[in-house]
Amino acid sequence: MTPEPSTRVAAYDCGTNSLRLLIADVVDGRLVDVVRELDVVRLGQGVDRTGRFDDEALERTFASAERFAALCREHGVEREHVRFAATSATRDASNRDEFIRRITEIVGVAPEVITGDEEAGLSFVGAASTAPERDGLTLVVDLGGGSTELVLGADELVSAFSMDVGSVRMTERHVHSDPPTSDEVEAARRDVRAALDEALRTVDVSRTATIVGVAGTITTVTAHALGLERYDSAAIDGSELSLEAVLTACDELSVMPRAERAARAYIHPGRVDVVPAGAMIWAEVLRRVRTEGAAIGGGIGSVVTSEHDILDGLALSLA
Repeated sequence: MTPEPSTRVAAYDCGTNSLRLLIADVVDGRLVDVVRELDVVRLGQGVDRTGRFDDEALERTFASAERFAALCREHGVEREHVRFAATSATRDASNRDEFIRRITEIVGVAPEVITGDEEAGLSFVGAASTAPERDGLTLVVDLGGGSTELVLGADELVSAFSMDVGSVRMTERHVHSDPPTSDEVEAARRDVRAALDEALRTVDVSRTATIVGVAGTITTVTAHALGLERYDSAAIDGSELSLEAVLTACDELSVMPRAERAARAYIHPGRVDVVPAGAMIWAEVLRRVRTEGAAIGGGIGSVVTSEHDILDGLALSLA
């Protein structure tokens, strides 16, 4: 049988904290990576407080987009095979028209300001493309800078909810000390618990058989739990750790002094300031999923981490 020809695609994921690019060949419905790039641009800087994009944050994002667009040209990606998705911060910014206009000029396609539900669905597709095959439902948790998506499904999506809690948003709202104080930690966790109360009216996490965490906060927590000296994508992707090991890592990172975080080579410099709040969010989600499952005689005992997320979902959608 003659193999299907491949299609080269490019997907941009513009979140609250980072701009990422994936150039990949789609072969027989699967992705073969050509380029994966990440720039921490902190586009959502101050958006939770002001409701608009900061001018310096926009310039950082535009400069990164120009670099990524040059990579797309270098690797021969056709414009019709490019997709640019903007998520939480762009949904919230009053001056997003300026962002959309300039990105369209740089990239050659208009950015899509996707809804929380769309973000959740794409994250599930990306994570599920490489997640372990098991009986029962999988809960994918995509913990971003401005929002956190909970997506429950198996062969198809069952339910999803996007919570307005993320590592950047919670840092700006609650974390002002080094290291975070017990009052700051509790205030952030209280916000997350309130968001989970609302989310669980839609997503019945008690049915979770497998939990898969994606995105930078979660991969960083996993690197800490694994005891890595530097970030190792191959070691992190697909790793499965006990729930207690992950919770311990979350609690340690939540109160780790900034200088110590900055000295850890597995923490991206652009995440050093927001990792504590992200770890607080991840811990609250995991504890709640465990509690809800235990209430019906189940509950999770381990956590899977995936390097595949909304970016992979976007790329696969272009096929």
